[in-house]
Amino acid sequence: MTTWGLVVETTVGAGERKHIEAYVVAHVTGSRADALAELERIARRHSPEHPRSPKRRRLLRNGDGFLLVIDGAWQSFVTRFSVAELLEDSDGPVVPGPAEDPSAVPPGPAGEVPAAPASGPVAEDVERYADGVPVKPAWLGRDDLP
Repeated sequence: MTTWGLVVETTVGAGERKHIEAYVVAHVTGSRADALAELERIARRHSPEHPRSPKRRRLLRNGDGFLLVIDGAWQSFVTRFSVAELLEDSDGPVVPGPAEDPSAVPPGPAGEVPAAPASGPVAEDVERYADGVPVKPAWLGRDDLP
């Protein structure tokens, strides 16, 4: 079964600090039609932070999802709802795809499966926060940068 991510891109902040942020609000396993039905339910119930005093609310359907336009007293705020097929999730269960399936990799000369290619240099002695982000950025202290 296919897993679909339900994505909400919404306007956050106001004035010069107004910007768009994206969130995966849910996952749906099933057909694309099932995912779109759930996404429509979410879009119809969505109540964004801005504008605080909405004057007009319009929900539009497009090919990939929905677009919610809310007019405020001075500005319009937009929220986009889209459905996308989940291909990879670093925090989810590992589901081997065709390229990751060990049986899909041709065996080496002695019948062994070749090791996965290295993704680049890995610094093991780097101090990291609990979420894996390095405490000291890799670029800090380099003298070859402007």
